[in-house]
Amino acid sequence: MKNTACALSFLKHCSVGATALIFPAIVTGMGGVAQPVAAADFRDSPKMVLDEAWQLVYQEYVDASFNRVDWLGVREALLSGEYTSRDAAYSELRRVLRRLEDPYTRFLNPDQYAALTEQTAGEVSGVGVRLEQAGQSLKVVGVLEGSPAQQAGIEAGDIILVIDGRSSRELSIEEASQLIRGESGSPLSVTLRRTDGSEATLALTREVVSVPTVTFDLQQQAGMNVGYIRLDEFSAHAAEQMHTAISTLTEQGAEAFVLDLRGNPGGLLNASIDISRMWLPRGSIVRTVDRDGHSEEIMANRTAISDLPLAVLVNGQSASSSEILTGALRDNDRAVVVGDPTFGKALVQQLHGLSDGSGLAVTVAHYYTPDGTDISRRGITPDISVSLTEQQRQELETNPARRGTSADPQFVRAVTAIEPEVIARRQGDSPMLASPGLTQPLLPSQLGRVEP
Repeated sequence: MKNTACALSFLKHCSVGATALIFPAIVTGMGGVAQPVAAADFRDSPKMVLDEAWQLVYQEYVDASFNRVDWLGVREALLSGEYTSRDAAYSELRRVLRRLEDPYTRFLNPDQYAALTEQTAGEVSGVGVRLEQAGQSLKVVGVLEGSPAQQAGIEAGDIILVIDGRSSRELSIEEASQLIRGESGSPLSVTLRRTDGSEATLALTREVVSVPTVTFDLQQQAGMNVGYIRLDEFSAHAAEQMHTAISTLTEQGAEAFVLDLRGNPGGLLNASIDISRMWLPRGSIVRTVDRDGHSEEIMANRTAISDLPLAVLVNGQSASSSEILTGALRDNDRAVVVGDPTFGKALVQQLHGLSDGSGLAVTVAHYYTPDGTDISRRGITPDISVSLTEQQRQELETNPARRGTSADPQFVRAVTAIEPEVIARRQGDSPMLASPGLTQPLLPSQLGRVEP
């Protein structure tokens, strides 16, 4: 039975199979997974999974009172019930989990669990295209670098007409994505219409491709070279992508950085720790407390790769691992935080795979920022409050290329906030931080492992 410690976020993505629904994280000091004690007469029935799920909650749930629910009685009721199908059993399991009044402890059916684990791994087995609905057609809006799609010459703007013999007119984006994905090494036929009006049928071979979660650019703002980095989610590849972004922008002459976590609903806590360590030379990153009161503090380890001035952009959809990173940088006086208050999720979940391919996320710990702040439900209040109008927000959402430019009011304010420190450094008034990691780039082996 697979298990992964995880942080759970219910934000802008909350439908079945939606991107970034839940994200694994790290919790150390937790006990092992209880093996189900189901009787042989229901080993192959839905009751097997019900008992597995019950055992996990019983052993790990952060509230030992189970929200004043008789959890032993719940097991008896679950195993004495009669279920006409697995879906009926799943529905009953979801019903009893709701009694905990914890939206983050939840059951995922096999499709949801598969989509989740694929998402958090930051990889997908397919051909590497991003699609959007264009009338009754499917339009390619992005092609991943080095993917089979790029190698075959597919470009943004191409219209997908047929996928393995099925017309795209009868497919939603979700259905098309399911058709495009498949086992690595398997063939895929795609017919498309080029931007010049010509049509072509291409034979591709699916591969496992990394999904980029970090984008970056060097901006000229207020007479400064500002490195803009946007992090969409904390997937298993986020740390290595962040390292590349920081190193590349530094080599290009960045004098300061703006880290954009707006709309980032969370992700692997491992990734937030590794990324925090890229910016922090020393100090606490986060403290977790489990149901037994066991406290563990995770620290920076003198492996920072930049001490340049830093601003962090956040909003009400910045949650979970985003808040861990933001809290670590602010409480250690490493960055100025600009934007709107964050979401306010201070709980950590453990994600488990169950025997039938379904999964269960269980809240196992509470976390606190380095200053000991509990951000539950109130979030992190920015140092500089800058709210977008509804029109500005819509313009940035419909035109993502405007983010991190002079057309982005929160970014512009962040640049203004770090400008004095850049000027001071130019004048030699701001000493370099004494950290071994600042003298040379980190090797990949120094980054630390990020487990999905």
